[in-house]
Amino acid sequence: MSNRTKLRPQSRGSAPAATTPTGRRLASLALAFALGALLAGPIGAVTAGDDPAMTDEVAQLRAEEAQRDAAQIVDLTAQARQVQQSLVPVLDGLASAVPSGGEPGPLAAGTDVTGWQATTAKTVEGFANPPSAGTGVNIARSGLAAAVRTLDIAVDTYAAALAVPAAARPQLLELAGRQRDAAVATWSTGATQLDVLNIDAGNGHAHVFLPAAPGQDGLTADGAPEGK
Repeated sequence: MSNRTKLRPQSRGSAPAATTPTGRRLASLALAFALGALLAGPIGAVTAGDDPAMTDEVAQLRAEEAQRDAAQIVDLTAQARQVQQSLVPVLDGLASAVPSGGEPGPLAAGTDVTGWQATTAKTVEGFANPPSAGTGVNIARSGLAAAVRTLDIAVDTYAAALAVPAAARPQLLELAGRQRDAAVATWSTGATQLDVLNIDAGNGHAHVFLPAAPGQDGLTADGAPEGK
């Protein structure tokens, strides 16, 4: 004979459903729903704009955010132009050492690579601790910051290639070139967003792109003239 206890149907004298675990859960849900309905009334009234003071405060906050972002667009554009000028020599050097889609060129001098590293490290630091801004500005700044970090890694990879035996060097050189290409492409994304922000802010076009190769124009999103 099995030792398993048989389940018996609930008798008419059993406890009410509310005292069972399932009943208690249902009662708790009902209470939470009722409290939510009571609280939703006043909160919904405020967020719906029935309170003139709240409406004025929201409008003031939006105006302050718009003014803050307008100033940051100008500052970020100036920073991007400065970074662009500082990175062009680094990109020119990498283009000679690891041409995009071509065979590696002559090895760069160690002192040149050390200078590249100092430049990219400085640009990375320049994007640290960004100020609070709206989504559009954050997207542009994040794209530019990601680009300079990637270029900084590319330079470090190239420096590592100089330090290994010649047999292990080709893979590192190829990797440095791909990282450089990714940095230029990522910068173009952030620069395109920055261009859109300037147009929307009434500043006109701001083309702050990095060149894909020495002497070439940057990866621009359009052929519109600079400025308004």
